[in-house]
Amino acid sequence: MHAKDILIDGYGRIREEVHAAVEGLGPDELAARPFADANSIAWLIWHLTRVQDDHIADAFDLDQVWLSQDWEKRFGLDLPRKDTGYGHTSAKVAKVRVDSPDLLTGYYDAVHEQTLSALRSLAAKDLERVVDERWDPPVTLAVRLVSVLSDDLQHVGQAAYVRGLL
Repeated sequence: MHAKDILIDGYGRIREEVHAAVEGLGPDELAARPFADANSIAWLIWHLTRVQDDHIADAFDLDQVWLSQDWEKRFGLDLPRKDTGYGHTSAKVAKVRVDSPDLLTGYYDAVHEQTLSALRSLAAKDLERVVDERWDPPVTLAVRLVSVLSDDLQHVGQAAYVRGLL
């Protein structure tokens, strides 16, 4: 088994959990926050998708799906165009509201397809390529892919937890 097959499986698990976290929820449930400064399901799913979109696009020199497929316009959020949710205040979290889980899963699925396409193109040597020199040691593609996978699984787990509280 090639490492890319493990990554493809891992990213596929995120997709399954994203769908399970939002399926059948209405706008108020998606926006519900267990306490005033907590993250909502909508924000968590939007954020994990934005991070995956941003980081995969950057690592593979692709356009972000958010911008290239007009998801930014479909969501219509009162946030900067390239915002990923990193460091959001409680007030900014509250701005991420959607009318339907289909918007969240539609965007996630589009990002997932771009991610799978990029992963399928990988050769083993590609994983050693440095994608971010701002860190010490510099971040390789392998490290970036596992980092996004880990971050996304944590956030979708948080969304599932909030759903359970509802």
